[in-house]
Amino acid sequence: MDNEEYKDILLKIANNLLEKDVEALKFYYSSKIGFAHLEKIKTSIELIQILEHCMVLGVDHYNAFVEVLHKIGRNDLAKHFSKTSNSPVSSTKFSAKKDTSEICTALKRFYLTNYGKICEVQPPLKLPANVDLMHKFVDLCIIDTVSTQTDAAFSVERKEFLEKQLRYTPIPYSEIFMKEKSVTLISGIAGIGKTWLLRKCLLDWSNGLIWKSVRLVFYLECRRLNLCPNIGNINELVNFFYSEIINNFDISIHPALFVIDGLDEFKYLNELINPSSSCSYPIVDALTEIQKYKYVVAGRVYAIDKYQSISTEYCDQINIQIMGFNESGINSYIENNVLEGKKDVVKATLMESAIAKSMSSVPFYLSSMCKIISNSKIFYKNSFFTMTDLYANIFLYFLQKHIIKNNELIYQLMENNSNKKYILNICKIAYQMFIENRVIFSKEDIQTFIIDFDKNEENFFGFIERIETNLGYLYQFAHLTIMEFCASVYAYNCLSSEEIIANEKLNSCLSMICGLTNKNQSSLLKFLVNLNPLKKTCQESSFLCIIFDHLLKLKDFRLETYYVNLFIECFYESQSSFTDEMISIVDERDWTIWINDGKTSYRTSCENYFVNNYIKSGCKITCLIVNKNILSDEEKNLIIQCSTNVHRVNFCCSIKLEGWKPKEKIKRLEIYISRYLITKKDFEENFLPWINLCEELGLYLHVDIDFIEEIYEWICCLNLKWLWIRYHYEDFYNFDELKNFITQKNV
Repeated sequence: MDNEEYKDILLKIANNLLEKDVEALKFYYSSKIGFAHLEKIKTSIELIQILEHCMVLGVDHYNAFVEVLHKIGRNDLAKHFSKTSNSPVSSTKFSAKKDTSEICTALKRFYLTNYGKICEVQPPLKLPANVDLMHKFVDLCIIDTVSTQTDAAFSVERKEFLEKQLRYTPIPYSEIFMKEKSVTLISGIAGIGKTWLLRKCLLDWSNGLIWKSVRLVFYLECRRLNLCPNIGNINELVNFFYSEIINNFDISIHPALFVIDGLDEFKYLNELINPSSSCSYPIVDALTEIQKYKYVVAGRVYAIDKYQSISTEYCDQINIQIMGFNESGINSYIENNVLEGKKDVVKATLMESAIAKSMSSVPFYLSSMCKIISNSKIFYKNSFFTMTDLYANIFLYFLQKHIIKNNELIYQLMENNSNKKYILNICKIAYQMFIENRVIFSKEDIQTFIIDFDKNEENFFGFIERIETNLGYLYQFAHLTIMEFCASVYAYNCLSSEEIIANEKLNSCLSMICGLTNKNQSSLLKFLVNLNPLKKTCQESSFLCIIFDHLLKLKDFRLETYYVNLFIECFYESQSSFTDEMISIVDERDWTIWINDGKTSYRTSCENYFVNNYIKSGCKITCLIVNKNILSDEEKNLIIQCSTNVHRVNFCCSIKLEGWKPKEKIKRLEIYISRYLITKKDFEENFLPWINLCEELGLYLHVDIDFIEEIYEWICCLNLKWLWIRYHYEDFYNFDELKNFITQKNV
C-alpha cells in the first residue's frame, strides 16, 4: 500500500468521524479557529486534531492512526500526536484515574480561575465590562415564588414586575444556598442577573462557603449544550466539557450537583418538556438524567414555568425568582461603575424619577442609565421622568453606540433618512411579532415584511439576537420591553388612533404610544415620531383625545378601574395639559384617588401629575381615600394636592402629615379608625384639622378610646349638615344623642 492509499484511509477516517459528530466538532473549532475554517480542513495536522478531539468523546482510533502515520512516513506528525496525546485535552483513555478529592480540588481551582470575573449583562454584548464576583458582587434581590408569571405575556410583564416589587419579601442568599436543597429552580426576566448569581454560587462553593457536603459541582451552559446533540448521558457530558479535569472518571456512582444555566436557550426545550420515544436528540436524555442528582436550573420565567411540570417533586425543592439589585446592590453598582463626577447625577435621577428608580433594580436598565448619564456632557434629569423617555434614551443609545458606531450625535444620526428607515424596519418587526405574541421567530417570518432582510441581516443584530437551533437560525429581541417600545413606535408612526384602539393587543402599548406625543424639547422622543413620511399628519390633541375618550367610555364594569388607571398613565406619559376638549371628556365621570399598599410609586407619580393638572383646570376631585399609614413623599404630596379641591375624603387608618394642615373646605369627611386605638393627641393633630373644614362628618371609632367627651366638644361648635358617629356599638346621628350617651356614661 503506497502513501497515497494511506492518505486516503486517513481522510476516510477523519470524514467518518466528522460526519458522526459534526456538531461537537463545530463547537471545538468555534473556540479554536472559527466555523468557517471547518470546511477547509486539508492538512494532516488538522486531521490529527479532529481525531484527538474525537478521542475525548471516547472514539479510540489512536493505535490505528499512529500506525498509518508511520507507514506514510510522517514520523513528525506521529511525534506530534504522541505529545498531544499526553496533554490534558486528549488523555481520557490513557491516564491514571483520579479520585474524588483530586477532581473536587481541580474543579474548585477551575471555577476560581475562570469565574472570578464575569462580563456585565447588558444586551447587546458589544462592549462588556468585567464585574468582580469574588470581591465586588452586587447583591441581588431573591424572592420565593409559588407560581411564576410567564415572561412572554407582553401585556402584563412590566406591570407585574413593578407590582411585584411592592409585595415581595426578600430571601437572604445564605438562607437559600447554605441549606443545600435537592432542587433549586431560578427564574427571572432577561438581564436580571441569573448568571451572576450562579457564578457567585460556584465561587462560594469553591471557597467552602456553601454546598459543603457536595464534592462535585458541574456548571453547564445550555448554549454550549446545543452544540453536543449526540451526547446521550450525563457521564459523557461532563467528560466532554471537563475532560482536562476528570479524565474519564465515572461520576454515575458519586454524588454530584449540576448547575444548568440559560434553560430558555436550550434549543431542544420542547423535547425536554414533552419527552417521547421518537426524540432523536440524545442530549435530551442527558439533561433529563440530572434529575437523579441534586441540581440548580436557571432560565427566563416562561422556560422555568414549563420546566416545573417535569421537575421531580422533592420535599426540599425551592422555586425562587430574581428581582434584580436590592437597594444596597444599586448603590454598590453606582459606586463601582460610574465616574466620580457623575455619581451624584445618577443618584439624583433615581430619586426624582419613579420609573427610573423602579427599573434600576434590573441590571440591564441600571447599566444603560448609568452609561447614558456618564456619556452625556449635559444630562437633563427629566430624560427619565416617563417610561417612554427611559426606553427612548436606551433605544437611541444602543443605536448610536452599538449599531451605527460612529461619533455623530443623536440629532445628526436622525438627519440621515437611511437611519430612520432602519429604525422603522426594526420597529416593524417588533410590531408584527408583538401583536402575534411571539417571542421567537424565523427568518421567513421577517422576510414577509422586510424583503431585503437576507442582505442586511447582520445590521439588525444588537436589538435582535440570533439563536442556532436544530431547525436552523431563529431570532428574538434582546429584551422584551425594548420589543414593546419598538412596537409602540411603529404603531404611532404608521397607524391612526382609530386603528390603535381597535386592536386590543396594543392596550399595553397605549401609554408609550401616547408618550410619543410628549413635546418636551429636551427629550429625545422628537427623533422617533417622524419616521414614516407616508403617514398623514394630524393634530396631536385629536390623536390623544380619541384614545382618551375610548378608554373612559369603555362599559365593562369589571375592567373599569383598569381602563381609568391606564388613562391616567397615558395622560402622564404624554405630559398633556387639559384643553377644553379634554375637560369635556374627563369631567363626565367621578374621579376617586386611592392611596393604599397596592400601588406602585410609578402609578402614584402618574396620579400626582393628573390631579395637579385636573385641579388647575378648575375641576374638582370626587373622592380621596387613604388606607395607608406609612406614606412616601409622593403619596403625601398627592394627599396635599387632592385636599385643595375635593368633595369627599375618607380615612381608613391613622395617618400623620407633619408640618402641614388642610386649608380648603371639604363637603364630606369620613374617618374609619375602629381598628386603631389612637391617643387624644394623635387624633387632635392628625384628624381635627380636617374635621374643622368639613360640612358633613362620619366617625367610626375604636371601642376603647377614652376621649369621646373631647371629640364632642370639638365638633359641637361646628355647623355640620350631617353627622354619624359609631362608638361602643352604638350609632349617633346628632349632637343630642351623643351628649346623652356621654352623660349616662359618666353617671
